[in-house]
Amino acid sequence: MKSGFVALIGRSNVGKSTLLNALVGSKVAITTPKAQTTRQPVQGIITDDRGQIVFVDTPGVMQKARDPLTKRLSQFVKESLRGVNVVLYVVDPTRSIGNEEHEAMALVEHLNIPKYLIINKIDEEIKPFIDSYRDFEKRFTGMLEISALRGHNLKALKDLLFEIMPEGEPYYPEYQLSNMPHELWLAELIREKLFLRLREEVPYAVHVEVDAVEERPNDMTFISARILTNQPRYKRMIIGDKGHGVKEIGQSVRKELEGVMGRKVYLELTVEEDPNWVGRL
Repeated sequence: MKSGFVALIGRSNVGKSTLLNALVGSKVAITTPKAQTTRQPVQGIITDDRGQIVFVDTPGVMQKARDPLTKRLSQFVKESLRGVNVVLYVVDPTRSIGNEEHEAMALVEHLNIPKYLIINKIDEEIKPFIDSYRDFEKRFTGMLEISALRGHNLKALKDLLFEIMPEGEPYYPEYQLSNMPHELWLAELIREKLFLRLREEVPYAVHVEVDAVEERPNDMTFISARILTNQPRYKRMIIGDKGHGVKEIGQSVRKELEGVMGRKVYLELTVEEDPNWVGRL
């Protein structure tokens, strides 16, 4: 049996969370088109007759940290690289190489462990910068071109990782797909819907905490959660006219949860102002 940890690293919106979900075969990380969607390292687990691989999805590397949130996310990325067996450095060939790419690269170049360049989104018709990224191959142990969205080359990636994993016993039970607590996963799902609905500047000023999850009669799950934001104007935007904004967010979350859980869900959502929510991460 083999087992080990694999870190997914790269700048924002290169498809790391989509890749994690595709490898695990289940939605363990939220995905949106907006930067800083992933805020805390998320672990996804695959287990088969060869052993177990624990993937660690990290926040996207952004330019020099100036605000408290970006500083905290950068700290998460650095912490996630400690003790892993392999690094997958994920890039997006539809975007040019810039300062963020060089900053992300600097985090992994010194690591004395296998590290692979993963060129994602090869399903895109236009990939103007793919040759520039291919030139990075000499800095890595190897390179693989994939499509996390379409599943292209993911089997080859899994086979490669199992081949180079060290011998060891599984860290988690065979049935477990993530080590994320259920309440945190629910909070992340709510935040995903917030990101998808809100205007460009608002999502980065919100945080979600789940206070209660109760199984109730008539095959129903009750969930109580709070959306925290740091300014009164953002609170008003989230709530919306006559409460329609937060109602739409709740309906979107409830619909997805009922599909996953196969039971009725009652979601109680409130919005509060807390200028210090970053400290809760």
